[in-house]
Amino acid sequence: MITIKYTLPFLLSFLFIYLLIKYASKIAILDIPNDRSIHNDAIPRSGGIGFVSAFLISFMLIEFSLFMQHIYMFTAIAIIFIVGFFDDYKHVAPKTKFFAIAISTLFLYLDNIYINSLGIYFGFDATLLYISIPFTVFVVSGFTNALNLIDGLDGLAVGISIVILATFAYVGIVFDDELIFLLSTFTISVLVAFMLFNWSPAKIFMGDSGSLTIGFIISTIAILSIKHIHPVIILYFAAIPIIDTIVVMLRRINMKRSPFLADKTHIHHILHRFFGDTKQTAIFLILAQLIFCFLGYVVARHIEHYPNGLFPIAMIFTFFILIAMAYMVFTAILKKV
Repeated sequence: MITIKYTLPFLLSFLFIYLLIKYASKIAILDIPNDRSIHNDAIPRSGGIGFVSAFLISFMLIEFSLFMQHIYMFTAIAIIFIVGFFDDYKHVAPKTKFFAIAISTLFLYLDNIYINSLGIYFGFDATLLYISIPFTVFVVSGFTNALNLIDGLDGLAVGISIVILATFAYVGIVFDDELIFLLSTFTISVLVAFMLFNWSPAKIFMGDSGSLTIGFIISTIAILSIKHIHPVIILYFAAIPIIDTIVVMLRRINMKRSPFLADKTHIHHILHRFFGDTKQTAIFLILAQLIFCFLGYVVARHIEHYPNGLFPIAMIFTFFILIAMAYMVFTAILKKV
């Protein structure tokens, strides 16, 4: 049973993605290059159709009781997947996507999955009270889109996601949380199969059906983890997508442009120009996320010993210093390249 649990998601994902690639032209899921593309040829998109379907089917078959116990959560994941699917085939307005994420977050709330506290500082619990639901919508929407935005190079989003999910799987093991562990490992399993096709040179892209759904799943796992770890640790566990999104938006605002206007000034775009190689850029950022996850682990260990002091605030302050440094360094590199 253990073997089936961890191989079925992989095998289904591999099979579905293989079929998507084979019949991509017949079902019209080819990504045509544009002025923001790194690739030059038409590549199948919507790989998320394959690995998200494998994730949901595997969970229903192997962990049916847990699936039914958290049916609201899986309904929320399915809503995001469907919206991403339609966005891959026919462009969906940003407002529509935000509305779908908001509705899905309400389904999470029905499953008692929401952010009700920002942690303990100097002995006081920073509870959110009446703003807990809108704050949860803001956080989930922010990170779901952050992962979507970093999906710009072969193997990048999937590699970073696997590192983040592996870290949360460890949290699930340490605190004996079955839901966190299974959500993380099942998602890793389907993503490993996808990575075999998505690593440079990619045979298929993730698409919004994949990136939005994975971003939402990671957001859900992060919220579930808050009952075990201090919220500040999540910043480090998911650092690269968060830093990239904030840095890009700050740069656009500084240039008096809309922070939501698409361009090629993301961290991975800048590093790709610097390295001149897709694999090197992806590996560099995946390793950077791995380092941040290790830093998060170190922070978690220290917060255990100093839960009521300055340490959590110092770690938040340190994270924003890292954002400021990233802004200055990557803006300087952008000007040079």
